[in-house]
Amino acid sequence: MSSLSVRFLTSPLPSCHSTSSSSTTASSHRPRSVRLRAIPTTAPSVPATSGEEAAAVDAERLEPRVEERGGYWVLKEKYRAGINPQEKVKIEREPMKLFMENGIEELAKMSMEEIDGAKPTKADIDVRLKWLGLFHRRKHHYGRFMMRLKLPNGVTTSAQTRYLASVIRKYRKDGCADVTTRQNWQIRGVTLPDVPEILEGLEEVGLTSLQSGMDNVRNPVGNPLAGIDPEEIIDTRPYTNLLSQYVTGNFRGNPAITNLPRKWNVCVIGSHDLYEHPHINDLAYMPATKDGVFGFNLLVGGFFSPKRCEEAIPLDAWVPAEDVIPVCKAILEAFRDLGNRGNRQKTRMMWLIDELGIEGFRAEVVKRMPNEELERASPEDLVNKQWERRDYLGVHPQKQEGLSFVGLHVPVGRVQADDMDELARLADEYGSGELRLTVEQNIIIPNIDNSKIESLLKEPLLKNRFSPEPPLLMKGLVACTGNQFCGQAIIETKARALKVTEEVGRLVSVDRPVRMHWTGCPNSCGQVQVADIGFMGCMTRDENGKTCEGADVFLGGRIGSDSHLGELYKKSVPCKDLVPLVADILVKHFGAVPREREESDD
Repeated sequence: MSSLSVRFLTSPLPSCHSTSSSSTTASSHRPRSVRLRAIPTTAPSVPATSGEEAAAVDAERLEPRVEERGGYWVLKEKYRAGINPQEKVKIEREPMKLFMENGIEELAKMSMEEIDGAKPTKADIDVRLKWLGLFHRRKHHYGRFMMRLKLPNGVTTSAQTRYLASVIRKYRKDGCADVTTRQNWQIRGVTLPDVPEILEGLEEVGLTSLQSGMDNVRNPVGNPLAGIDPEEIIDTRPYTNLLSQYVTGNFRGNPAITNLPRKWNVCVIGSHDLYEHPHINDLAYMPATKDGVFGFNLLVGGFFSPKRCEEAIPLDAWVPAEDVIPVCKAILEAFRDLGNRGNRQKTRMMWLIDELGIEGFRAEVVKRMPNEELERASPEDLVNKQWERRDYLGVHPQKQEGLSFVGLHVPVGRVQADDMDELARLADEYGSGELRLTVEQNIIIPNIDNSKIESLLKEPLLKNRFSPEPPLLMKGLVACTGNQFCGQAIIETKARALKVTEEVGRLVSVDRPVRMHWTGCPNSCGQVQVADIGFMGCMTRDENGKTCEGADVFLGGRIGSDSHLGELYKKSVPCKDLVPLVADILVKHFGAVPREREESDD
């Protein structure tokens, strides 16, 4: 067993309320696929060898393209022809040195004029600082940075929340925070001279922003109800915490996996609801037993990009709970060693899986496993495929007798410093000083004594800002940053998403939530492909031929056990024309009733 095995995690079969067995055959892989099926976690029966598929790959192709030099992994000279600009930046100067060798201290002492005057330092603030979770907003907020944190499983404390509030308050109108679609905090308005002090403050409250951007592993996602859910399969928090500790080297940096070909997402599934969206992650751990031992079947390769979107597919592999980290390490090293570094649109892990074939990729993972062993997938899935996804907003009983959690709707995930301070106060006064973030950009307060629920619901923040019972159309509203802050975004998203939804709500009435996601550009940070209705920003022309902000409209994405990606419904719709279009879609496809008809029926 590798020293990376997690021996203190128990591996017996957990108690769970329902199980199901499935060995659904994996669908064949194809670009822009829309698979109307439940997520398979097991693959067709195959020999226990690496298979003919692996043998068909040229041996030279399986030579690692990177090598270790001075503690960091760098691309070999023989593989540097045709690499993309971001790879050149990594070769010119190792990004992790800004953190691991205190390069940030010197950079923070320089003026923006000095920094922009030299190519290496300009690349530092525009590219390399993303390894420290810092994103320069050159296009719209020159000299200001967004800082993305690592918050495994979306669990945060009142002390952490107050500290982040203190940071953004300093920046006044430029300072705010967002709950992201990976259960995470992003804070805005940060200036470079403050960064060393902010990093120290983060460490003091048990947070880090390390390795949260660019070609790194993103925040590990888990069940937002972990440990309190009466219906949970397994508490995901120990696993997501271990993943985050491994990825960041316990907040000290892990250069073994900081030079990936592209970003990489991971999640651990803990409930039948699949709140974690396993189908859109590069690696998803799906609970399954084998011979009475608890562990996980593995899905790999899910991703969104401007040119292609794919759901994760089965690796035909099962690991016991104690091998969560070794298999993650093996998969990351295979991706690091063999992944393509040319066309940036073809460097996500699924492209490597395409090239090697799933058996060929699996064989490379096996090579990097302790003892070069990896069991085939188990047919004993623990996720109930017939489960109706539960709503976590509002008041719900916990598995702990006498306690409840309250899910709060945070409109498009945006919070201010005062909001964060108030959330921290509520968590302390009514709960256990803990908050949970969700991938739908909402917040849960857990561990509330039932005797305090009534008082909590009367709090002004819940009445005026973050309602436990929002309007149905607002419930599932998600929006990326948009061009207010993000230089890649084509359109404004957050304010527009709220305005369009409000106006649509005045035209039609719905009897169930409809998930509407907005993303400012084809990078799809707003995950429009998994929404009932999705809006992807673009530039288009209005009826007079004038250029204006618009959106490609997607329809039919699903989440949960029968997940599939939505399809393009209508292209290049001017934003000013979206309200009547959305109202029409809701009537035709979601059973909405026009307000005039509803009023006449009364």
